[in-house]
Formats: sequence, C-alpha cells, structure tokens
Amino acid sequence: MHRTIRGKLFLTFLVTTLFVVFGMYIFMRSSLNQGFSALVESRQQEQVKILIEGLTDYYSNNQSWNNLSGDKKKWIDLLWKSNPQHHDYPSPWITQALTEPNNFWPPAIPELPPKKLFMPLGLRAMLLNADKTVIFGRNEAIHQLSLHPIRYKEKIIGFLGLLPGKLYNQASDIEFIEKQSKSFIWIALLMIFLSASLALLLAYTLGRPIKRITTAIKALSLGRYNIRLPIDSRDELGQLARDFNDMAAALEQSEQARRRWVADISHELRTPLSVLRGELEALQDGIHPLTSSAIDSLFGDVMRLHRLTEDLYQLSLSDKGALSYHKDYLDPVEILKDDLTTLQLKFQEKNIQIKWVNDIPSSIFIYADPDRLSQLYRNLLNNSASYTDNNGQLVISIFQRSSNIVINFSDSEPGVPEQELSKLFDRFYRLESSRNRHHGGAGLGLAICRNIVEAHNGNLQANTSPQKGLTVCIEFPIE
Repeated sequence: MHRTIRGKLFLTFLVTTLFVVFGMYIFMRSSLNQGFSALVESRQQEQVKILIEGLTDYYSNNQSWNNLSGDKKKWIDLLWKSNPQHHDYPSPWITQALTEPNNFWPPAIPELPPKKLFMPLGLRAMLLNADKTVIFGRNEAIHQLSLHPIRYKEKIIGFLGLLPGKLYNQASDIEFIEKQSKSFIWIALLMIFLSASLALLLAYTLGRPIKRITTAIKALSLGRYNIRLPIDSRDELGQLARDFNDMAAALEQSEQARRRWVADISHELRTPLSVLRGELEALQDGIHPLTSSAIDSLFGDVMRLHRLTEDLYQLSLSDKGALSYHKDYLDPVEILKDDLTTLQLKFQEKNIQIKWVNDIPSSIFIYADPDRLSQLYRNLLNNSASYTDNNGQLVISIFQRSSNIVINFSDSEPGVPEQELSKLFDRFYRLESSRNRHHGGAGLGLAICRNIVEAHNGNLQANTSPQKGLTVCIEFPIE
C-alpha cells in the first residue's frame, strides 16, 4: 500500500498525528506532574506551619521540652496531627520507631522502592533545642537539615528540622496520579486509532481524484480522446482535472482534424486521378484519338495534381515552421506593387477594376522575407481575381494603425456568409457557392497565408467588404 499515492498520504497523515499525539502526551504528563508537585509543596508548607504552631502551643502549655523529650508517642502524635488530611499512621514505620531509642528519629526505614514518589513529612522532621541540640532526631543527620525556627513570645525556643526527600501526598492522591497517567495512555491510544481512521479517510478522499486522473490518462494514451474528468472542487486537483479536460478536448479536435485532413487529401487526390485515369483508358481503348487537345487535357490534369501536391508541401512546411525565411528590413508596399503589376493581366481579363488607396505618405519598413510576402500577396490577389465576378472591383487600402501597417484587400460580389468567415483559413475549406471548387482551388491557399502572416508576428482576418464581397485584412508590426 505504501507504494501508492494513497499509501503515502496515509503514512504521512498517520506519522504526523503520532508526533502530535506523543508530544501532547509528554506535555500533559509533564504539566500534570509539575502542577501536582507544586500542590504538594504548598501542602507541605501548610503542614510545616501547622506543625510549628502545634509545637509552639505544646511549649506554651509546658514551658519546656522536658516532658516531650522522652515521650516518642507524643512526638508522633504531634507530627501526624499537623497533617490537614489526618490520614492514618503508617503503622509499619511507627511500630519500628517505637522499638528504637526514645530520641532516635526518624526510624531506620528501608530505601523507598522506585515507584514510591513521596515520603511523609513526619518521617523527615526532627526537633532541636534553641541551642540546636537534638530532642528527637539523629546527630549524624543535623548537617542535612533545613531549619525552621520555633518562636514563643518573640524568642526562639527551638528548631524544626526537615531532612531532604521527595514530597509526600496521601495514597488517594497518588492513586489519582497513577489513574491519570493510565488515562493519558488510553487517550493517546484512542487518538492514534482515530487519527489512523481519519488518515485512511483523507488518503482515500484525496487519492480518489488522483486515481481517476491516472485511469483517464491511461485511456487517453489508448486513443480515447472523448474521456473527461468530473470537476468536484476548486482546489489544485480541480484545476488539474480542468487542465486535463482541456488537453483531452484539444487532442480530440486534433484527431478529428487529422482524420478530416487525411479524408480531404484522399478526396482531392482521387478526383483528378480518376479523371486522368478515365482519359488515359479512353485513349488506350481508342475511344478518344491521341490528339494535341487530348494531350493538353492530360497535361492540365497533371498540373492540377502538381499544384495540389505543391500546396500540401508548402502547408506542411509552414505548419512545422520549416519554410525558409530570409528576413530583412523592407517596404511591404513596394513588393505589393510589383506583384499587382505581375497579375494585372488576370484582372483585366475579367474587367475587374483595381482601386489603390495608400494613406501612408512615406515608406514604412517591416522585418520580413520578401519572397514569402510575395507568396502571400499573390495568393490573395489570385483569390480575388478567381472568385470576384466579372466587371467587379478590388480595393487595396493601406494605412497605419498604432505601430502596425494595415493592408486590406476588399473585393466585390460574391460575398461570404458571416458565419463562414472564421473558417476561411481552415485547410481544405471551400464554400459551396460562387466561390467554389469550380475555380480549381484546393482550399489550402488561405491556410498557407495565415501561417506566413503568423511567422511575421502579424495578424490575418476576414470580414465582409463594403462592396458586398470579402475583405482580407493583414497587419504587420512596423520596425
């Protein structure tokens, strides 16, 4: 499981939670012990105060320690009455203390076991005279004592000495601490279990869309471009699903375009080949005599195939960016003038009037390839000459817009429906109208024009012309 994204997410969440739970356990246990030790310390101070008050009262009643020095039972009674909790005597220690000498205190108890955290205050207390001689205690332990003076009528009458040792609290409090420690352990284990469950749920929830994306990518690699992912969120995973859907849609469109491309090429090649084959078979069968007109017809069919294959070749080069461009700073208007002069006769044959409008007073230079510009201009001029009706008009207008030079080719009828304008630059696209394949085009010229304009960082658009024909607008950045 750890090799999958879900397993990695699960382990990440679980390990993080374990660190948090362990840290909280250590912090809470330490905080409880510190707080409890502070509580016990305050209790001890209170017990010391009560014990000193009890000893002071005893001295005031007896005016000396003489009666107390030989009475160990009375001493033990004073010690244990000073405890506000008034818990029972620790009988094993008291029994041992009574078997020892009268002034020997505290009793010789064995070393406390490791789990015993506390020692009763009475087993750490010693009573000294004002001159620090021992009343109840051990002479060898005097140097370890912390002394608390006992005063009567503003005079020190003795000292209460405390041996160093761990603080004491009664058994019920000790039991409470132990129960709390066990509770912390169970709470930590419960939190780990809940965290593992939550981590598993989160890993499944976050891993599910990733699993869907993985499955969709595999399907996409097998050619199922119609697959789409559901978008369930607005986070990064949702954005990834949207990007995947956009990519799949683009691939689907590309695949459809490729199929249309192959079908269109097959159709365009099949038609002239079928005509050429039919004419050759007619010549072979003797249906048509081998005359110069028959040879001219065959040559015309071959030239149509040649133009088609040349257009396909040029379009494939421009698609890949493999067309050779030798750019230099030049005046695009001068190249257009030369191409228009070259094709002037074609317009005259159809009596198409050419109107030249140049609103740029001086030369403007762009960074371009003169041969590709000429190819662009001639494609557009040939389209106008081929598709414009007889006795029509072509208006070529040139002007400057911001930092661009704009060249418009606007011809007269027939026009192009507005809904078809955006498709004119698609390869193999031709209108089933007056501008159709009757004129011999394969629908590749404008696609090549678009690639040439884009290679010069320009823009190419088609609109309806004022003469009810077609306007092709070219924009080039001015250098």
